[in-house]
Amino acid sequence: MRTTLAPLPSLAEQAQRLIELGLHDRAGLAESDVRGAAQVGGQNALLVINADRVAPSAVAPMLRHGGRQGFVVEDMTDLDSFAPIDVAATPEAPLYLVHDITRGDEMANWSPDEALPALTAAGRTPLTVAEGIHWLLQQPEALERNHCFMTIGSRLRRADGRLDARTPALWLSNGTGRDGAARKHAPKVGWCWAGNRHTWLGFASASRRSVA
Repeated sequence: MRTTLAPLPSLAEQAQRLIELGLHDRAGLAESDVRGAAQVGGQNALLVINADRVAPSAVAPMLRHGGRQGFVVEDMTDLDSFAPIDVAATPEAPLYLVHDITRGDEMANWSPDEALPALTAAGRTPLTVAEGIHWLLQQPEALERNHCFMTIGSRLRRADGRLDARTPALWLSNGTGRDGAARKHAPKVGWCWAGNRHTWLGFASASRRSVA
């Protein structure tokens, strides 16, 4: 059963969480940098460390859901090469805010190719995979069985200049195949084809980004 998500924790609480996880050290930031960014303000905003400071693959194992540790699927060793597409360009600052995130449940069973123009037409910006992971660090309950999400703001550009057909997504593992039974219900960073539809995946988006 789908739940209504509560507002995000305060920015001060989010900053404390990032510090407790040691992500400021990985990013080469002082605790005061993170706490200072949290003072910028904003209701229901997410504090994000830029992916050029901390790679998504390093943050994914810090996710937890029901005590299960997050992981990246084995066939996505190039996760950190997925970069923001033009409409999802992120600030160059080491820390920034993402405002008014939604999971996009209403777009479940849409393909990424169908969802992207609809989101941009509505004035929404698709989340990057790094932002999606940061969201779940702060609000693990945003991932629910049968109500998970894609992060189509990130794509991999191939050597020939074309986009790779994969789009990143976050969902709960079924514990089958190479995931292994021990990972059942664990938060999982994986991918889906850009032209495929999935009834259990929405499209996470935000109203805007701003420098923290």
